[in-house]
Amino acid sequence: MSWKSDIIGETGLQFYGKTAASLSHEMKNALAIINEHAGLLKDLALMAEAGTPMDPGRLTSLAEKVMKQIRRADGIVTTMNRFAHSVDESIKDVDLGEILEFGATLSRRLASMRGVTLEPRLVTTPVRITTNPFFLQNLLSLCVDFATAAAGGGKTVGLSAEETENGAQVRLTGLEGLGEVLLDTFPATREKALLEALRAQLAVDTEAGQLVLALPRDID
Repeated sequence: MSWKSDIIGETGLQFYGKTAASLSHEMKNALAIINEHAGLLKDLALMAEAGTPMDPGRLTSLAEKVMKQIRRADGIVTTMNRFAHSVDESIKDVDLGEILEFGATLSRRLASMRGVTLEPRLVTTPVRITTNPFFLQNLLSLCVDFATAAAGGGKTVGLSAEETENGAQVRLTGLEGLGEVLLDTFPATREKALLEALRAQLAVDTEAGQLVLALPRDID
């Protein structure tokens, strides 16, 4: 196994662990809120047993709040399941727009911790490429991590996909602070290994405040 394969493997494990930790943290938050509401319902039940009249409106409100958190938890589990299955196939035909939207979902919590909003821009026509979906998600995560640090005062990072003559490209825009970050540290060894594995190229446009990731139509 080459050193590049070792780096990709290590980076993939770090990405998987970081993402799983973030999603499980969200799940714990949802369960904590459900537990809090369950405690309130128990208190109301004890009050009713003691003869205090029940307020139907309050019960309805609590039930709706519990259901909201259940829907939230279900969405998190769905996301975790989809992420887990991203390693099922090493080469797959994918919709790049869907990959970006899902990637934004995976990175949204960590971005919000920096006060940055991720805005994937949907396209009407699917942009399809054949690639390694897990490697691509990993590389996009690293790019988003760098982009959120370079968002500057705008605090919004746009993500868009478009078809090109030889494949497709991803743009991360709104990087107003790009000139203030250490550009000589990005892309680093991890990103370069993934770029080579994906046969991709990454351009850092300081003047336009954007990253442009060029991807081949077919990785084979």
